[in-house]
Amino acid sequence: MTQAPATPRRIARRHDREIIALAVPAFGSLVAEPLFVMVDSAVIGHLGTSQLAGLGVAAGLLTTAVSVFIFLAYATTAAVARRVGAGDLPAAIRQGMDGIWLALLLGAAVIAAVLPTAPWLVEAFGASGTAAPYATTYLRISALGIPAMLMVLAATGLLRGLQDTRTPLYVAIGGFSANAALNVGLVYGAGLGIAGSAWGTVIAQCAMAAVYLTVVVRGARRHGASLRPDAAGIRASAQAGVPLLVRTLSLRAVLMIATAIAARLGDAEVAAHQIVITLWNLLAFALDAIAIAGQAIIGRYLGAGDRAGARAACRRMVQWGIASGLVLGLLVVVSRPLFIPLFTSDPAVRDPLLTTLLVVAVTQPVSGVVFILDGVLMGAGDGPYLAWAMVVTLAVFAPAALAVPAFGGGLVALWWTMALMMTVRMLTLLLRTRSGRWIVTGASR
Repeated sequence: MTQAPATPRRIARRHDREIIALAVPAFGSLVAEPLFVMVDSAVIGHLGTSQLAGLGVAAGLLTTAVSVFIFLAYATTAAVARRVGAGDLPAAIRQGMDGIWLALLLGAAVIAAVLPTAPWLVEAFGASGTAAPYATTYLRISALGIPAMLMVLAATGLLRGLQDTRTPLYVAIGGFSANAALNVGLVYGAGLGIAGSAWGTVIAQCAMAAVYLTVVVRGARRHGASLRPDAAGIRASAQAGVPLLVRTLSLRAVLMIATAIAARLGDAEVAAHQIVITLWNLLAFALDAIAIAGQAIIGRYLGAGDRAGARAACRRMVQWGIASGLVLGLLVVVSRPLFIPLFTSDPAVRDPLLTTLLVVAVTQPVSGVVFILDGVLMGAGDGPYLAWAMVVTLAVFAPAALAVPAFGGGLVALWWTMALMMTVRMLTLLLRTRSGRWIVTGASR
């Protein structure tokens, strides 16, 4: 029986099935991650205001430290997916192990840096005299779990590269459940207070890392891949991660500048800004899930030497990004009357919030394209260009944002500069994808 020809519609449907199969579980695991801090906040919040304030400072420091190393997941996904496309599973797993060993080394370095400097870091973050001791306690204990957190990032990247986003979802759900139970048991049952919450998080993170290692070791033995540390491989993983580190730091700088300027606009504006950022991050999870699928799919196509398949997948994912952005933007507009009362009843906060959310809604299709193309270029291993593009974006955004208070602008004006930032990112990414220079085939870039 002759197989039906691959029409454009059939190809699109095949890409749709792949995107859904990878993106839906990825979205679940992305949403599960911030729930760790939410559980800690809910449990510690009943201990007192000072304890909760201490958690806020420590959690902010930990989140920053871990997010800086997100390249462990992104770079590993791209490198592993290429080798999967090339049909070399042992090399793919070996590549992932290099990322895990790098994560362990970086985690040890972070512990060595954080433990002696914890009081200074807490003070630098502006913790009050009553909150500082709690923040220091939580930070020092939680820092012991950073190697496990980074190993989870690298192992997640390995499994995504193997086209498996279901296992990270199951591990994230298990880790969240264990963290919740441990927090309640250690904080209240054992009477350890905020230290109990920190220990609960450390134990949960270590358990997640142990599960991942078990999965990886089984896969390595099945395919005959070495588990020993390889200096050259670890060094190559670090070199691939440097451009993505620059990209991440530039993006973090954008967010820090925006928050600092919002604080200068007044208490009501910074409160509204925090609410908008919370929603913006939630919307980002949905778009990032498709981008993660893009990393894995594009890396596999390029590893297999399929240029046409990579281009077709890129086009289809961009369509997904635009459609998702339109839907999310519409949801923001429709849900504003329901969303805002959940966070504030203060008219001084609600008024700028109403208009600012419209800006967020309008820019969601742009955000959809940005997230997708970011994932495509990461999957292609095009980190140096992503780093350059984000530095250029920061250079455009910073003066525009700093001009907002100088010219008497408010929160809405600040978020229009955020829209400018996303537009610049979109233009730089579109230029790269249309040039075709990102299409480098083979098991390695």
